[in-house]
Amino acid sequence: MTALGLPDTIQACLFDLDGVVTKTAVVHAAAWKETFDSFLRGYDGERPFDAVADYDEYVDGRPRADGVRAFLDSRGIHLPEGTPDDPPDAATVHGLGNRKNELLLAKIRTDGVAAYDGTLRYLEAVRAQGLRTAIVSSSANCRDVLRSIGAEHFFDVRIDGVVAAERHLPGKPHPDTFLAAAHDLGVEPSRAAVFEDALAGMDAGRAGRFGYVVGVDRVGQTDALYAHGADTVVKDLAELGGKE
Repeated sequence: MTALGLPDTIQACLFDLDGVVTKTAVVHAAAWKETFDSFLRGYDGERPFDAVADYDEYVDGRPRADGVRAFLDSRGIHLPEGTPDDPPDAATVHGLGNRKNELLLAKIRTDGVAAYDGTLRYLEAVRAQGLRTAIVSSSANCRDVLRSIGAEHFFDVRIDGVVAAERHLPGKPHPDTFLAAAHDLGVEPSRAAVFEDALAGMDAGRAGRFGYVVGVDRVGQTDALYAHGADTVVKDLAELGGKE
């Protein structure tokens, strides 16, 4: 293992955004809960959205529309797809997704975005060692979030919700966004490491046969991260090292 805590065959690092670089996973969970709880009030007997269990299982790491479908399917509820331009009060898959995004942006505007200091230090070390880097996120707000914390310069490649839509890439748990990042960096998947906090991200790392998959456990789900394909699990990337 290198000083970065990675196999010496690794040439590139592919980082998820929410929960790995930024402390926005809890904000996403709160926005999803507000969205789904409001919607579920129209269904007698439906229990509220669980911001831990339901978030981890159905929406964390997935594109918004995929998260809406997965959660509603778990409750036996099916909505029309609608279109990406649906208003946030539309009773469609895209309408609910847009409502969640509207709430998320309002929370970010009110409370701001914070980065994990351990991740920023690790990114500095990764760059100093000459490894190539990419940010891989399902968020369509990825670039704005990176700019808000002054971290855009850490990444050679950005594959986010906007790029995925342009290229018609399915989101996590499919590996396509991570594979696209490795391709754009000019690195074989077997020589790239994936850094993820979401179970869907672990599945993507395993499905893409990446050289190393690092699970970042922010919420006490170490066993689940290993079960979904992590090679190692840390609570903070500072644990991996990064200093000689």
